[in-house]
Amino acid sequence: MIQKTLTFFLLFAANFLAAQTGIIKGTLTNAINNEPVGFASVLILDTDFGTTSDIDGNYEITGLAPGLYAVRATFVGFAEAAEYEIQVFNNKPAVVDFRMTEGAQNLEEVVVKASPFRKTEESPVSLRTIGIAEIQRNPGGNRDISLVVQQLPGVTSSASFRNDLIIRGGAPNENRFYLDEVEVPNINHFATQGASGGPVGLINVNFIREVDFYSGAFPANRGNALSSVFGFKFRDGRDDRLGASFTVGSSDLNLTFEGPIGEKTTFLASARQSYLQFLFEAIGLPFLPTYNDFQVKVKHKFDQRNELTFIGLGAIDQFELNLDANETEEQQFLLGVLPVSPQWNYTNGLVYKHYRDNGFFTFVLSRNMLDNRSFKYADNDNSSEENLILDYNSQEIENKLRAEHTLRTEQGFKINYGINYEFAKYNNSTFNRIFTGQGSQTIDFASDFSMHKYGVFGQISRKYLDDRLVLSLGARMDANDYSDEMNNPLQQFSPRFSAAYALRENLILNFNVGRYYQLPAYTILGYQEDNRFVNRDNGIRYVSNNQAVFGVEINTASASKFTVEGYFKAYQDYPFLLRDSVTLANLGGDFGIVGNEPAVPQSAGRSYGLEVLFQQRLFKGFYGIASYTLGRSEFEDRNGDYIASSWDARHIANATLGKKIENGFFRDVEIGVVYRFQSALPRTPFADDSDLLLNWNINNGARLDFARINTLRGTAVNSIDLRIDKKWFFKKWSLNLYLDIQNVNGNAVAQPTLLLDRPLDANNMPIGDPIIVNPDAPLEEQRYLLKELDTGSGNALPTVGIVVEI
Repeated sequence: MIQKTLTFFLLFAANFLAAQTGIIKGTLTNAINNEPVGFASVLILDTDFGTTSDIDGNYEITGLAPGLYAVRATFVGFAEAAEYEIQVFNNKPAVVDFRMTEGAQNLEEVVVKASPFRKTEESPVSLRTIGIAEIQRNPGGNRDISLVVQQLPGVTSSASFRNDLIIRGGAPNENRFYLDEVEVPNINHFATQGASGGPVGLINVNFIREVDFYSGAFPANRGNALSSVFGFKFRDGRDDRLGASFTVGSSDLNLTFEGPIGEKTTFLASARQSYLQFLFEAIGLPFLPTYNDFQVKVKHKFDQRNELTFIGLGAIDQFELNLDANETEEQQFLLGVLPVSPQWNYTNGLVYKHYRDNGFFTFVLSRNMLDNRSFKYADNDNSSEENLILDYNSQEIENKLRAEHTLRTEQGFKINYGINYEFAKYNNSTFNRIFTGQGSQTIDFASDFSMHKYGVFGQISRKYLDDRLVLSLGARMDANDYSDEMNNPLQQFSPRFSAAYALRENLILNFNVGRYYQLPAYTILGYQEDNRFVNRDNGIRYVSNNQAVFGVEINTASASKFTVEGYFKAYQDYPFLLRDSVTLANLGGDFGIVGNEPAVPQSAGRSYGLEVLFQQRLFKGFYGIASYTLGRSEFEDRNGDYIASSWDARHIANATLGKKIENGFFRDVEIGVVYRFQSALPRTPFADDSDLLLNWNINNGARLDFARINTLRGTAVNSIDLRIDKKWFFKKWSLNLYLDIQNVNGNAVAQPTLLLDRPLDANNMPIGDPIIVNPDAPLEEQRYLLKELDTGSGNALPTVGIVVEI
């Protein structure tokens, strides 16, 4: 028996040891014309491994043990390029392609050492690039990019269970997302129409190579954004053979396949099925969410100068009520207010690139669609239409075309210019009974419109003083035929200017100033009363935002960076909602629909602050991020006075520390912890007459007193997240087990709510009818007894996951 066991162990060990055959390979090409860069030096930092690219720009480094590596590529006449934290497996090659940028004109000069932190000529400030290793290992992130970026300066969220991104004091609807050049309206399941965000991320991180996150200094070819732009860069599928990965988490199952289709085509495809509804039902939650999504990328290279990429992304979300879970007060409250909300969406896009000697053309053709429904019956009794409180059906359809040209001149100028066109359709059928403070109101209308949107943009950049000074000037203009106010592109002239100056090689001053525009949500544009578009008649127009950012950046020799940035943002023409006399900027952190009501473009706002960041990439087994933001976000109230907005988190502090163990018994174990502090967010008190029996019955709950908007605050929130990964690398497959615990210390961000007080039995379960304080008073004076319920989830959320790579 001992002999058999020893033989098995030796065979297993021999197989494992023989499997130390990791490969890093890729291609070096000129970033402007896609021509191969041959005979370049490619080195793996802190090792003796290296090679030279062949005449076609290809290179391959073999014999590597599994682990994380940094790769550097150099060639005379080009700026040095480097990629960090490249995960090497035994069962598949790690593909690292380098897009080499031409450096100084004197080809004999030695190029400046590449920084591990990316920046561009157009956006030298407020740009942070997040690698796939950072996303996958992030404590509390659960492989969700929206959770990962919340650890960066200037970023916060409205509630602990949602992915609403509030960036530098802007509302969640001010962010834009691009997947390999294709614009995607939203990257979350159960999206809030008219805003953004949702509780679960939509994008499969197995597709991601890196993410460019702009919190300001937006390049001119990215329009319709006021707070941030995300540029997701997907990797290509394997070109050697078929492969697959299998991920099991606490709430869903994901399958990803990739491989070649012939000699010139590769594909990536994935599907995800959630089983969260079974867990929620088992633990007695009154709502049962189900989400499913698919994702695909197909890339075909016709030749060295022509390539075509298809991007597909889609989701099907179901949100049903669990009527059997109606015992506790919280269950009964949620069943009383939550609607049933099925939703589906998709985005498909084609990206064609044609390279020339001094530049390349990019053509993007895409279509996206959202189908959103929400309905609610009084007491969840759908036996009669008389019980109907809410019945909402809406679709948003966009067909987009963008064409742009990027080139470099012999004088050293980088130029990008282009045009964009969009045909959009929107339809909406709304029935809603509400209480506004002046009595009950029934909204019942159907709306349908289409519009043409168009824009033009350009940006020119150049380096001076031996590349120490970088200047960039850009502008864009946008318009549409929705109304005369928005059909003149000169009214939406959007200039921007950036500058960066290196006082020393590792000390850089950065600056940006610009004016940006964003179209109001379709829910605002499509609202109707008496068969007319009310908000068009009210002169609704693009929202404008003037921004200025100044920063200091220090890079060290140990792959770390220290930055300080100050920002100021001034809003004009924000939609002001007439029903509740509140700016739209103070809504959006919830499920459902935002902006489906009358509005006028009269609100102004401002946000300003200071951000401090220290980031350490993986160095001697350690990595970390520490950030602090001191900020203010203010919008005008109904009297024209500036007050704190709903996104006014004055203090935000984050600290991330991780350790990768590379030797000994715990080899390939990675441990990370995140601490997050956020000062209390403002909230609006409930109206004093919410407890009136007639008001409560009509409104199905308490209403907010917007005359006293954001005059209260909650309490400061602290949270700790923890993650532990263990990886095993075999000859033909790899295994990753992880434990991810969100909110270890049981804290949360949430807003309190009011619910009806009822008699309780011996087990503290509500029984009988709600308590009426003055049952002998006239009906219009009778009041319910109410009590406050904190909706925050103060529980730790553990996730045990398995990732298998084949």
